[in-house]
Amino acid sequence: MARGVYIHIPFCHQICNYCDFNKVFFKNQPVDEYIEALGREMAMTVAKTPEAFTNIETIFLGGGTPTALSAQQIEKLLQLITKHIPMSSVKEFSSEANPDELTIEKLQALYNGGVNRLSMGVQSFDQSLLTKIGRTHSNEHVYETIQNAKNVGFENISIDLMYGLPGQTMEQWQDTLEKALALKLPHYSAYSLIVEPKTIFYIQYAKGKLVLPTEDLEASMYGVLMDTMEAHGLHQYEISNFAHEGYISTHNKIYWDNDEYAGFGAGAHGYLNGIRYSNVAPIKKYIEIVMEGNLPLLQQHEVTVEEKLEEQMFLGLRKTAGVTHAEFEMKFNQSMEDLYKETISRLLEEQLIEFDTKGIRLTRKGRFIGNEVFQRFLVGE
Repeated sequence: MARGVYIHIPFCHQICNYCDFNKVFFKNQPVDEYIEALGREMAMTVAKTPEAFTNIETIFLGGGTPTALSAQQIEKLLQLITKHIPMSSVKEFSSEANPDELTIEKLQALYNGGVNRLSMGVQSFDQSLLTKIGRTHSNEHVYETIQNAKNVGFENISIDLMYGLPGQTMEQWQDTLEKALALKLPHYSAYSLIVEPKTIFYIQYAKGKLVLPTEDLEASMYGVLMDTMEAHGLHQYEISNFAHEGYISTHNKIYWDNDEYAGFGAGAHGYLNGIRYSNVAPIKKYIEIVMEGNLPLLQQHEVTVEEKLEEQMFLGLRKTAGVTHAEFEMKFNQSMEDLYKETISRLLEEQLIEFDTKGIRLTRKGRFIGNEVFQRFLVGE
């Protein structure tokens, strides 16, 4: 049974140098046809497995950039979502957004359409770094958009930040954190740069033209991030996410809890009825398949018990609360201690995890090398 719904909007007015998501330039794209196809896909999927949609808690508009759409297109999209997705139990309805695209008209369309949480891609408050990573907004855009969003009625606003950027110094990172926290928002996300294949940065890196901070400097940036957020009363509830009480991202928590969710749109991924699936990515192909009355599935994979065990650990350990004995035994009818006795013993010796009557979680030391810890729980490691 799905707890959440993810809807992919693959259009952007500007492609960021680090982004590897399925996206295209907005100009000359069949945007209106794509929105209609999204409505068709949602209708077909819900009709096929209505029992999977009886307790939807969250909806998330991601991309690409949902706010690349016009106010009228946003309005149409939200009408289709609320028409086809059962909304009675939805508590959190989020949309990603770019600060320089969120006009008052778009904010009003989002708010009137049921969206109650904004996740804005800010990344940095240093203009030279923003230019370097391909962002087009300014600090003034951020300040003005957040104020406009509050005026429209939004209270739950989050911003994304990035560290480990090309040429970024500790001083620049500390200045970004200071400016971000001065906004007094209820939620912040902060991610280290990962140079992904098929990105502009990857091409530059392969040519030796991308100068990144050292691993030690990046680790120091992460340490400063955790300390600064804690000093401002923000709880680190996941490796990269910080929130005041009552503002944890419910949608993202679905992923880390390893629970099921539906994914709609070109290139979207989902996890329903024990099957992980992905949709075809080319937009015109996606539209063609859906408008012919078929689901746009590219791949389907029935998740094995072994894979579920691995996912429960490496996703759940991203949470500060970790994986509890109760949730693990409820899902798998066996104990973590019995299954991972040697792994847990070694990680305890290395002071990378804590293990007690509640469950297992990363220590502060473990958060710095989380991926290494997660790999210890993979079969064969």
